[in-house]
Amino acid sequence: MKIEMICTGEEVLAGQIVDTNAAWLGNVLMEQGFETSRRTTVGDRVEDLVDVFKERSQYADIILVNGGLGPTADDLSAMAMAQAMDVELVENTQWSDHLKSWFAARNKILTASNLKQAFLPQGALMVDNPVGTACGFAVKFNRAWLYFTPGVPHEFKEMVRNQFLPFVKSKQLNGQNVIVDKLLTLGMGESAMAERLECLSWPEGVTLGYRSYMPYLELKLIGRDVTEQVRADALQQACDALGDSVVAQHQETLAAEVHRLLLASGKTLAVAESLTGGMISNQLVAFAGSSGYLKQGIVSYCNAAKMTLLNVSEQTIADNSEVSLECVAQMAQGAAKALGENFAQTDFAVATSGMAGPASPSDTMPVGTVVIGVKFGDQVVCQTLALSSDRSRQYIRELSTAVALDMLRRAILGLAPVANYEYIKRVAEQSF
Repeated sequence: MKIEMICTGEEVLAGQIVDTNAAWLGNVLMEQGFETSRRTTVGDRVEDLVDVFKERSQYADIILVNGGLGPTADDLSAMAMAQAMDVELVENTQWSDHLKSWFAARNKILTASNLKQAFLPQGALMVDNPVGTACGFAVKFNRAWLYFTPGVPHEFKEMVRNQFLPFVKSKQLNGQNVIVDKLLTLGMGESAMAERLECLSWPEGVTLGYRSYMPYLELKLIGRDVTEQVRADALQQACDALGDSVVAQHQETLAAEVHRLLLASGKTLAVAESLTGGMISNQLVAFAGSSGYLKQGIVSYCNAAKMTLLNVSEQTIADNSEVSLECVAQMAQGAAKALGENFAQTDFAVATSGMAGPASPSDTMPVGTVVIGVKFGDQVVCQTLALSSDRSRQYIRELSTAVALDMLRRAILGLAPVANYEYIKRVAEQSF
């Protein structure tokens, strides 16, 4: 079954806004076992819309058309579809009655521009929008079903989940069953990954896909009409080839994986951040339930904070500097017991320090010098990294956050916290 998407709007075509709806839809469809074969972006001009509806309806089975259903003059999708079909726009009384009730309940006046949203191409099937005033609709034209949804993201996603996906499943032909397994990796570039994987023999029906988003690289193993055993074998082959770079399966970030592991283990965590400035804590608290394990997060950006809040020795800083294995080890130890003697230490603690740039006050400590430590039990394992000094401050902080979370992930799993990555250079390692 060929599924396509048509994205409408001058602001999308001109790049004034990022089309997050398209990326989200492609991912959701893939997770449900459906692949999109094409995506087209078109502006808010009736003749262009008519042309693209006529053209793509000759080739696709289902086309989701996103945008152009609102009350303004540039919302032209319904008009263009009617012209393409050579039919009239007619009032859908079910939706116009809904609009009248919706506006009356809010003591608002229903204007002609608002009522415009109830006019659909003759013969169209109205699609409910439970969270907005613009209904969707579906029409059969040439080979394809064209399925229209509003462009407002929260309305679009609601309608895709509750209306569009069931519609696609109801029209499903006897085609391929597509299942995607995803591996999240860290510290390996796309070309290096391709060299490791593409020389291997993969089972028939399994293809590889890559998605890079800083600081991660996601590998997709796309299985078409393959057995569970074939999927499992392909997944194991990929994990064996990529080694320590694999940090999670079916997760978007390391924070999501660490969150899952900590909830499952019932263990607690404390975080002490200098270089990362709260990034680690922020990424974890984005997930509901993080209060069950995250007991304290301390941003100790200056040395006084390290000494006062985390009990780092002034002599340690004087002898080794604040960007040192010794300092970070004491930061992690201090974070674990920061609540005082009346409270138990946390099971795990993570600490970071480093030079994010754009300049360094020390000739012996270049930009990109990063020190990370993780405490588990009575042990603290720390490492010093030399990240590329020509990368941005944001890049250094985000990559450091990911490495810190991976050290924590490995400690939770009982693995050695320090991993071997392809492009992240480790210059020192020490246990305390």
